[in-house]
Amino acid sequence: MEMSLLAMLRKSFGFTSFKGEQEQIICSLLNGNDLFVVMPTGGGKSLCYQLPAIMMEGTAIVISPLIALMKNQVDAMRGNFASNDIAHFMNSSLSRVQLEEVKRDILCGRTKILYLAPESLNKEDNLTFLRDIPVSFYAVDEAHCISEWGHDFRPEYRRIRTMIEVIGRRPIIALTATATPKVQHDIIKNLSIDGAKCFKSSFNRPNLYYQVLPRTKDTDKDIIRFIQRKKGKSGIVYCTSRNKVTTFAETLCVNGIKALPYHAGLDAKERAANQDAFLNETCQVIVATIAFGMGIDKPDVRYVIHYNMPKSLEGYYQETGRAGRDGGEGICIGYYCENDIEKLKKFLQGKTIAEQEIGRQLINEMVAYSRTRICRRCFLLHYFGEDYNEESCGNCDNCTMKKKKIDASKWLKMLLEAILELKENFKADYIITVLTGENSADVENFKHDKADCFGQGEALPTVEWENIVEQAIVDSYIHKDVENYGILSVTEKGKKFLKKPSGFSVIPPDADDEMEEKPIEGDDSAAVDEELYDLMLELRKKVATDKGVPPYVVFNDKNLVEMATLYPTTLDELQSINGVSEGKATKYGKPFVELIKKHLEENEIDKPFDFPIRSAKNKSKLKSTIVQQIDHRVPLEDIAVRNELDADELLEALESIVFAGTRINLDYELYEIMDSDEIEEIYDYFRNAQSDKLELAINELGDVFSEEEIRLVRIKFFSEQAN
Repeated sequence: MEMSLLAMLRKSFGFTSFKGEQEQIICSLLNGNDLFVVMPTGGGKSLCYQLPAIMMEGTAIVISPLIALMKNQVDAMRGNFASNDIAHFMNSSLSRVQLEEVKRDILCGRTKILYLAPESLNKEDNLTFLRDIPVSFYAVDEAHCISEWGHDFRPEYRRIRTMIEVIGRRPIIALTATATPKVQHDIIKNLSIDGAKCFKSSFNRPNLYYQVLPRTKDTDKDIIRFIQRKKGKSGIVYCTSRNKVTTFAETLCVNGIKALPYHAGLDAKERAANQDAFLNETCQVIVATIAFGMGIDKPDVRYVIHYNMPKSLEGYYQETGRAGRDGGEGICIGYYCENDIEKLKKFLQGKTIAEQEIGRQLINEMVAYSRTRICRRCFLLHYFGEDYNEESCGNCDNCTMKKKKIDASKWLKMLLEAILELKENFKADYIITVLTGENSADVENFKHDKADCFGQGEALPTVEWENIVEQAIVDSYIHKDVENYGILSVTEKGKKFLKKPSGFSVIPPDADDEMEEKPIEGDDSAAVDEELYDLMLELRKKVATDKGVPPYVVFNDKNLVEMATLYPTTLDELQSINGVSEGKATKYGKPFVELIKKHLEENEIDKPFDFPIRSAKNKSKLKSTIVQQIDHRVPLEDIAVRNELDADELLEALESIVFAGTRINLDYELYEIMDSDEIEEIYDYFRNAQSDKLELAINELGDVFSEEEIRLVRIKFFSEQAN
């Protein structure tokens, strides 16, 4: 049996050996068993049903969620055989004539694999046809779509078992790359395959490098620089909105990167053409919503960038899993932004209470991953129910940072005792509220302000307690019941720790900022010239004193870092630095470019390269439109509506306009909503502040003024002082 199986593998697919548990899975399916297979992207799931389909009598029905996925897999299957009859799909993209040809091939016994979407499986005509053909087995691909806890829940997937009963019961193999224990249970239960043989491969992809960065106004530029240094290598950039997909693809194109958009709003032919261009490598980068990539068989995607973090860790894991499927380089960079999280939570409005609660739990797990200080690989694997016992994976940003740990044994003991005292009935945020002694309405209602643990941990800020909870979960001292509102309980290991405390250490959160700004991995830009940077710091201080403005108004720290890397020696070159407008270059730039030129000559340094970053035209058009509307004193609320922007997006656009060097006058709006004394108070803050960071301004002024008011006055300040 083994020889004939291996011989068939060689003959049909050209492989000389099986990967992982493929052989055991295939043999089990050939023996007529129901199967449940969890195998990460790149593990070879498709072969687990393709080879048995070739060897068994009849036609295997493969239930797949996307038309693009079906086409890709059918094309790949046909590429291994002389005749195209070997594999077909039936979906809405086929004409009546094409559909009849497919049916003829199936009835003649030439087709071994038939791909169907669950919606197509549910059509009466198709059910009638399928009842009349010999079915070898059913393969449910992307089976996580069955579960409401899965990241791609599809209600139609929950009817698959009913449709199978109508057609005729045969063995079922359910396959997925991403499934938590809860999702795995849902799949098995819904398909009624309780006796299925289960094969679960490790979720660990050791070749993937994981990194999360805060998204800033410089993110577009950082991504462009990263991609330009990966010339000739394929990558995917994921965005949550169709509009961002389109505009960012255009931004990449105008910067010399061959990029195409992919989202559900495009014409089906255009989507297919863009996908083929990526697979055929006439396009380097696909900018896409999550609709792209499921099952796409491209082994050499070298980087996956999440411009917006997705709504669940399952989605994140599957999307990052499209990098490095051949075992080679795979860089996974995600950009975290609090505004994105708020938008994701708003999308839940209008759904049932249960769906909202599930959605919030999944989003919270994504937030925890984005903000964690522990090994990201360890965090991911633990989420999927897998232990990772290495202290450091050596291939994520948190591990390569080599941060020093501190002993937190006494804090862990306090946490475990609090969970037990509160009867293991509460989520982490509530337990932390009690420990830090915060008198919330819930705490008073439950009378937990009288509990022994109330206020015991007030010496630690909330963010540090969150860090300790996270580490304790991963180290299995406590268990978080994700599908039960995230309630915490103490494990046996935790109870043993209480009896005999042992070492427990954590990486302390950064005191200044909860999200650090780290360089993008793989960004091989020239090192910063520290000597020049120090000289420019002194020069900036002098210029700022002479002009009577804070140093950051002249050039901010990031400007100086880039100037000390790229060495601009003319005012035109200086404008290629992100955030340096023509006005800023003219007003402040001359002594800086003269200093850089002198430094290069004295130290015999060659300039490494020039680096202009261009904006997409339609983005510039939007900004131009906004400026014109402000010139005509159009209310900001009306400007937002006319340009299809929410309030936060409009503020970001206004900040971008001003930071790029364009002066705008918002006085007509400001003096409508604020008193002149209030405006002057915020203005004075920025006039005297040593940093332009919005977060610091909000911390200082937020008790009196709203974030919107602070941002609007900040825009006024920069417009008048920096441009």
